[in-house]
Amino acid sequence: MVIVLIVTKRWQSFKEDCRTLWADKKRGAILLMAAFVISLNWLTYIWAVNHDHVIDTSIGYYINPLMSVLFGIVFFRERISGLKKISLLLALAAIGIVLMTYQLGKLPWVAVVLAVSFSIYGALKKELHLNPFSSITLETMLMMPFAVPYIGILMASPVNHFSLATPDLALFLMGTGVVTAVPLVLFSYGANLLPLNVLGFFQYISPTIGLLLGIFFFHESFGLAQISALGFVWAAIVLIPVAESLRGR
Repeated sequence: MVIVLIVTKRWQSFKEDCRTLWADKKRGAILLMAAFVISLNWLTYIWAVNHDHVIDTSIGYYINPLMSVLFGIVFFRERISGLKKISLLLALAAIGIVLMTYQLGKLPWVAVVLAVSFSIYGALKKELHLNPFSSITLETMLMMPFAVPYIGILMASPVNHFSLATPDLALFLMGTGVVTAVPLVLFSYGANLLPLNVLGFFQYISPTIGLLLGIFFFHESFGLAQISALGFVWAAIVLIPVAESLRGR
């Protein structure tokens, strides 16, 4: 991100943003919270993908936009078809999670953590209202004191992935940083420019891709528990724009 700032001639703007945040301790605290929440989100996501929970990540990201709508109403006073209607639709999603918990015999914590953490992240970014390039750069810098020692520990152990023996794997791992940064920058722009309820609905593309990959590429189990949870979530997704349309008439 530092290289991107220099190449795109945003370095001066970045320094000004740093000075502004240093002077405004409240915004600085919001940035720190955003860095922590997005790190928790991606740590959970990476763990889930590596432990055969891709479909659970999809369910979490299907629920996330519904929570974004709620956050938009509660924290940013965004107007939509009445809090009662939204509460009903969120209740549908909650019923789906409860059913899934009952049928699996355990809470689908991956879905819950992903949905809650990314919704909070979106709300924090909207409240922060900072240049996306500066924001992503600072978020990663704030996590470096935790990440660098951890990488150092790994390099001293047999689980080292950044050695000369595995250059391809090291490049792939570094490439995930680039692949992660691009959508986060775009998300930051969206959080600044769009109402959370609009931003939320654009996010259904990702969980749909994740669901298809989980079923057809990773061949994960997709049984009654997952179908029932998604059924209630999809019902809520369909009903929100219908409610808005009827309101417009």
